[in-house]
Amino acid sequence: MSLRFDTRDCAIGAAERSIKFRRINWPASKIQHLRKYIKFIILLLFTVAIFWFFGRKLDWQAVSSSLKQADLTYLGLATLGICLGYFLRAVRWQVLLEPITKSSLRELFATTTVGFTAIFLIGRMGEIVRPMWLPMRDRRVRPSAALVTLGLERVFDLAALACFFAINLLWFTPQPGRETEFEYVEWAGWLMLAGVIGGFVALIIFQRVSTRVIEWTENAINRRWVPVRLQKIILSVLKQLASALAILRDWRETFWVSFWTLTLWFTISIPTWLVLLAFGLPLTFSDSLFIMGFATVSSVFPTPGGAAGAFHTATAASILFLKNDISREDAAAVSIAMHLVYFAPAVFFGLYYFFKGDISIERFRSLMSSENAEREIESDSPDFTDESMETGR
Repeated sequence: MSLRFDTRDCAIGAAERSIKFRRINWPASKIQHLRKYIKFIILLLFTVAIFWFFGRKLDWQAVSSSLKQADLTYLGLATLGICLGYFLRAVRWQVLLEPITKSSLRELFATTTVGFTAIFLIGRMGEIVRPMWLPMRDRRVRPSAALVTLGLERVFDLAALACFFAINLLWFTPQPGRETEFEYVEWAGWLMLAGVIGGFVALIIFQRVSTRVIEWTENAINRRWVPVRLQKIILSVLKQLASALAILRDWRETFWVSFWTLTLWFTISIPTWLVLLAFGLPLTFSDSLFIMGFATVSSVFPTPGGAAGAFHTATAASILFLKNDISREDAAAVSIAMHLVYFAPAVFFGLYYFFKGDISIERFRSLMSSENAEREIESDSPDFTDESMETGR
């Protein structure tokens, strides 16, 4: 038997080992940054596609003419109303943080506007800005605490928006001749109200048995296939959620969070109506609640520019759905103006506070990276005894 030495096989094997070696030693940071850029580019292209869909059949000269005819007084008042809305968000955030720690209302307002500016510029990836920015400005607040209270904020926002929307559906009056199109509107309203009540009941139950839920979760995820860092993050978030839900133990704090939430969304509904009045459309305040619901839901779309494209499409579609005798161009003009009114104040104040702040851009970028953000969030949670809750106040 003879042994053959094939130089081609040797070369191929060396090339494969070289490729494997390169793959193993490729810097993880570069891969992470590359993924972020690719994701952002994809979202940007998706935004362009949605805008194309939004404007493909529009007469843009008519849209421009409609925008020029808008009443600037109404638009100015609407902008002031949205500014008040951002302030009310800060007030409510302070109430949500109260069971955990004290906080500065000024820093909460600054963080709120900076966070919404980030969402406007880079899409929903900017959500992490608020829980990471506030602890850099106010050392008393932990990133995990800020993150969980933002989760509670979403719960109250969703509940308030669903309540407004549901009540509006219960008393909704369709256009003459379109009664069959809105046949099940009342049923939808009752279902939404039931969903809100069920959600709050689930949170109350979790708050009552949170200790057992956390212990069970700790035992369940204590497995080799669950990374240690992920275990810490899950447990930290659950503990912070239990701490934040402590507001439900005190009916006064629950009342104030609910009060500020309802006040916030009522405040936002007024600028929505004012924008409609600016264009002289035959729409009522009840219609503005319907449109606000669609606009708000579409704003969670993860595209840059404050859900650009998705916001405009959903807002214009809701207007045309309510009144089919309104032109597409007028509906498009309203959606453009409403988008500017909703986000322009946040961008103005957000950029002001960002550049005025004493936080270096490099440190902010470092904390915004996913690994560093996880490291901050997974930091040890505070004690969740009743005594610690009192000292937190």
